[in-house]
Amino acid sequence: MKDTNAFNEMMVHLPLCTHKEASNVLIIGSNNEDMKAQAAKHNKVSNIEFGDTSLLTSKNEKNIDVVILTDVKIDELLLANIERILKEDGLISFASKAFSRDEDQLFADLKLVGTKFSIAMPFKFGHNTSIIASKRYHPTADINLQRADLLDGLNYYSAEIHNASFVFPAAEHRALTGIAKR
Repeated sequence: MKDTNAFNEMMVHLPLCTHKEASNVLIIGSNNEDMKAQAAKHNKVSNIEFGDTSLLTSKNEKNIDVVILTDVKIDELLLANIERILKEDGLISFASKAFSRDEDQLFADLKLVGTKFSIAMPFKFGHNTSIIASKRYHPTADINLQRADLLDGLNYYSAEIHNASFVFPAAEHRALTGIAKR
């Protein structure tokens, strides 16, 4: 249960505390009640929709600020659909593979999103590794501390965990240099 809490909190709060003011958010993939409860903590500033990948093709305008993929594997077609609806300062967050388990998949995911985003950084928490990719906001330089510090009822996420999740051991950091866009 603790790992699920970490996943839900990090996948929601990390991108929503990175973006300056996410008005329209899509959370695509499997969503449990805890994921929805975490997202509800941002309802005052964000309109959040839950659904599957068909949500991406049903949107026609560039009016989405954040796309969070919970358990959907990213590929070129999915990325093209995201790019079609994502605002110029938008960002995405999605689960990938841990460096120690499948570094080739992590590198492939980083290279793929790196073709469309100026920032593409892996972050890890618990036993999970995810990627945040942004056209404008940097996840450690642009963290909204007031928003991150004022979230109530959290079990895992904090502003300190947010920043620490981007720290990798020296050998992994070296291997990611030139692939991750920091």
